[in-house]
Amino acid sequence: MGQTDSVPDPAPRPAPRPETAQPGVPHRDPAPRDSGQRDSAPPPWLRTSAGWSWRLILVVAGVALVFWAVTQVLIVFVAVFLALVFTAVLNPLTDLYDRVMPRALATAAAILSGILVVGGLVTYVVVSVAGQWERLAGEFNTGIDQIVGLIENNRFPFDVELDRRDQWIDDAANWIQENSQTLVSRAAESAGSIVEGIAVLALAIFCTVFFLASGGTMWRWFMQQVPARTRGRWNAAAGAGWYTFSGYTRGTVLVAITNGILAGIFLSILGVPLSAPLAVLVFIGTFIPLIGAPLAMIIAAVVALAADGLLTALIVTLGIAGIGQLEGHVLQPLIMGKQVSLHPVVVALGVTCGTVVGGILGAIVAVPLIAVAWAVYSTLRKPPEEAAAEAGDTPGDAPHDADDDVGEA
Repeated sequence: MGQTDSVPDPAPRPAPRPETAQPGVPHRDPAPRDSGQRDSAPPPWLRTSAGWSWRLILVVAGVALVFWAVTQVLIVFVAVFLALVFTAVLNPLTDLYDRVMPRALATAAAILSGILVVGGLVTYVVVSVAGQWERLAGEFNTGIDQIVGLIENNRFPFDVELDRRDQWIDDAANWIQENSQTLVSRAAESAGSIVEGIAVLALAIFCTVFFLASGGTMWRWFMQQVPARTRGRWNAAAGAGWYTFSGYTRGTVLVAITNGILAGIFLSILGVPLSAPLAVLVFIGTFIPLIGAPLAMIIAAVVALAADGLLTALIVTLGIAGIGQLEGHVLQPLIMGKQVSLHPVVVALGVTCGTVVGGILGAIVAVPLIAVAWAVYSTLRKPPEEAAAEAGDTPGDAPHDADDDVGEA
């Protein structure tokens, strides 16, 4: 027992292994974060608002850049817009002629037919006005005297005497004499505008010839420059835009023709002089949304007042207003259908903004541009398969050449 029993050393303990992240369990930092660091990060709502804000700024800047570029080449823009309008109107007639003659001859025949129709209307208006101008001027002066007489004998708290009216006329004549040089310079500017208008019309007809004759070839060349993976989206968006634009243009022409015919019949029944030129004026006013028809109605009412008195003028005003209601609630939904489906508030705001930015030209182009932009946006936000299917169902009414449609890629 001399030896002391030795106790064996216990087995060494393994060193603690670092914690490994288990799948599905988020890693937690044992060290607490600094509260100042956590508070310095912007809240989620602010990050979201900032993201949408800079995107909105880029969109607005892009739109402003497009408007600025258009103002720099306004003549070219107007010419191309007119060419697209002419193409949308004449393309069905060109397709009809194309059944019995080559495409080039069909294009020439369609453009010649359009020129003859427009030229005939202008000639008829000029001849009608020239033949009845003296009579209308005398009746107009009589009507003005009647209006002044009604105002003189009214019970309102203001009086207008005949001498005061003559004083107004003398003041207007003196103002014209004092500003004669300014008026002459403005007339010279108008002459320059006439030359520009002729140049724009010539360029528009030139572009229309190629849009009608070889629009399909031009479109296919453009599509070849687009990457293949996005070609279908481009084709669907362009097809929707052209379908809307052509539907709006042809629908507006049909509505304008109907309004002109109804106004001519109505004015002829009442015996108003210059009924045919006034009907043509109603036809032209239909192309200017919201303000064109009321202006035509006012002019027709003034002519009726000058010729047949206050009662006839009131009847003319109510009648043309009724034709406008027929246009808005029956003709436009029936002819245009779903091709152009814009809320009246959108139309009113668009026409107002277009008038502020571009005058009468802006009022004319605002509605079709908004309709096309909405159609393109509605197509691009859909899934590619759905957009491609709808593009395949779109009628082939786009300008094309003798062999293929514009809608083909």
